[in-house]
Amino acid sequence: MNWRPQTTVSDEQVKFYKENGYLTYGRIFTTPELDELRDYVDEMIANLPAGKRPEQMDVPHFEHPFLFKYLTHPRVLKVIERFIGPDIVLWSSHFISKRENDGMEVPWHQDGVYWGKMLEPMHVITMWLAVDESKVENGCMRVITGSHTLRDRRYEAVDRKNHLFGSEVVDADLDTSKAVALELEVGECHFHDAWTIHNSSPNVSQKRRCGYTMRYMPANVRYPGAAWRPTHHIYLLQGEDRTGGFNTYAPVPAF
Repeated sequence: MNWRPQTTVSDEQVKFYKENGYLTYGRIFTTPELDELRDYVDEMIANLPAGKRPEQMDVPHFEHPFLFKYLTHPRVLKVIERFIGPDIVLWSSHFISKRENDGMEVPWHQDGVYWGKMLEPMHVITMWLAVDESKVENGCMRVITGSHTLRDRRYEAVDRKNHLFGSEVVDADLDTSKAVALELEVGECHFHDAWTIHNSSPNVSQKRRCGYTMRYMPANVRYPGAAWRPTHHIYLLQGEDRTGGFNTYAPVPAF
């Protein structure tokens, strides 16, 4: 099936994102572009080292410059600009691929908590791209509507054997009546704020669920975390640095 890429973001969609902390969206990449990405990810998964699960493919663009074809795509930047402005920095990316039958659960969490004091201020938007169909039955992402407005949440440890991350927002800080399942067809995407509480169930279905999280921030965000994580590079993709020279940006590699 072929589809026409979407790049228009209405004022109403921007308002919805700011008020609710998330937004479901259409397809930014063409069918051939998405098929090429899926083939590439399939090869990456097939070549994972022994013991590494496909949910754990964090910052894959550091080792696979090919992925910058997607992370820096003009259509992606055109959409991201509507949410954070014209000065755009690539913060990170992550493949979370839940294989059929035993895909890991992702506990209720906020990305900004896990990133701690690495960014000032914590202003990141994540684009979650459906490499595979993402439905309730195979563990699609769920969000708590409006949860990005209250940031002082409590966490408790969870069993790392069955969970992708080691801590979770405690039940008393969750209003699950506001939980929304963000189901996507292949090639569609959704966006969420760094403080939006979200999770996903284990995949016990017969269908794999692979998503690519592509994370961006405005160029006024400072990256003091570079002092203790010098191997984590950030990239100025569009516009100008707005930190007064505080940040150091890595060059975008050829792809």
